[in-house]
Amino acid sequence: MAKIIAVWWLILAALLAAQEYRPIRENVPAITREFRGAWAAVIYNIDWPSKSTLSAAAQKAEMVGILNRMVELRMNALIFQVRPQCDAVYESSSEPWSSWLTGTMGKSPGYDPLSFTIAEAHRRGIEVHAWFNPFRALANAATPVSANHITRSAPSLTKKYATMQWCDPAIPETRTRALSAMLDVARRYDVDGIHIDDYFYPYPIGGARFADGKTNAERRALVDQFVQQMYTQLKQVKPWLRIGISPFGIWKPGIPEGTTAQLNAYEDLACDGRKWLANGWCDYMAPQLYWRIEGPQSYPLLLKWWRAQGSRPVWPGIATSRLSSSEDPTRKAEEIYNQILLSRSISGSQHAGHLHWSVKALMENRDNVNALLKKAYSTGALVPPLAGAPSIAPAMPEATARAEGKETKISWRHRDVSIKKTILQARYRGKWFTYQILGSQEQPVSIPLAEAVAISSADRFGTTSAPRILAR
Repeated sequence: MAKIIAVWWLILAALLAAQEYRPIRENVPAITREFRGAWAAVIYNIDWPSKSTLSAAAQKAEMVGILNRMVELRMNALIFQVRPQCDAVYESSSEPWSSWLTGTMGKSPGYDPLSFTIAEAHRRGIEVHAWFNPFRALANAATPVSANHITRSAPSLTKKYATMQWCDPAIPETRTRALSAMLDVARRYDVDGIHIDDYFYPYPIGGARFADGKTNAERRALVDQFVQQMYTQLKQVKPWLRIGISPFGIWKPGIPEGTTAQLNAYEDLACDGRKWLANGWCDYMAPQLYWRIEGPQSYPLLLKWWRAQGSRPVWPGIATSRLSSSEDPTRKAEEIYNQILLSRSISGSQHAGHLHWSVKALMENRDNVNALLKKAYSTGALVPPLAGAPSIAPAMPEATARAEGKETKISWRHRDVSIKKTILQARYRGKWFTYQILGSQEQPVSIPLAEAVAISSADRFGTTSAPRILAR
């Protein structure tokens, strides 16, 4: 009887051992790299929160819903507006709480939205880029403001333009204030990037000129100085921050040849994106290429032109929000899908990426676009590495894998404190693909039963470790 029991124990031990994956040596394909971002605008409650009357719990639930949708679509970056109009969507000692959070400028929402968003996003392997509007003081000058808003605390720094109130970039203190807000967030929050858009000077209305007495060339020189200082000083705080700029999609009317535009961003907005890209004053450029593939503002023609202006990545903004909209009622989801494919072929695998304007279109699944996005994003993707990243790779994680029924349970432990993300690759039917990008947490996950798995680490610069490869 004892011999029979011993035999059964041996059989059981063999079965248990068979469920454990073993280390192997194999050439695993490179991790898929692509910046898959979406803007989340706070101003006018465009994307989040949907209403300024929502409770803190409801606001949090909406943000979690946005992040879960991004996980579902295998996206990896949220461009989150944190300073719409010299206010704050985070705890600030110098600027008031945004009225878009509570309906009243200066009123606390009862929590820190930026801190909450970062924690929830990083748990899901999603980057958060804090999006600032440097010089817009008020989108509507009639807006009731708090005592510490710039229009009351330092009114000489602002000028009225049409129905707006605008900070004058020609005044050094104005530029210093904007930059100080960015530096404050960079120091106190675990953001992955800092992002600005095209609002340097107000879009012209009715031919009226912003009353600063400056020529267009003088304005460009001021904005150039601001952009260069922004990049340099933010990098001194945290070298791994990704600094992104999203200009109007056409540098000048007629460039490239055959392109038409009613706005001259170079002259009217003092926006010289070509210079900033050529000089490396940003880590990525996201020109707003909101037009169709065919037409006088051809998406591929413009993207090729921008791509040729410098060595830094160009990740175009695409107008997913124009699906099922009055702006372009006949635009179909296939247009967005084809623009993504074009961005990959034009930019190449090393610089692949794009941003959706805006996340609301993904939440509403306009024209069933999410089905095509799932096709375009058939695998997970890690954000491309930062230019100039250290060449020293992080340590390979320790990992185990085990077959449990129809699933593979994977556990790991990082040996490097600089780790920011965990990358899971899996092999099915002899083919490897990037399965999932996670945060730095070390919680086991289960995936559909795989032939083999590879677990890698990535640091803040996007540099990856060698993979730990395990197979049945």
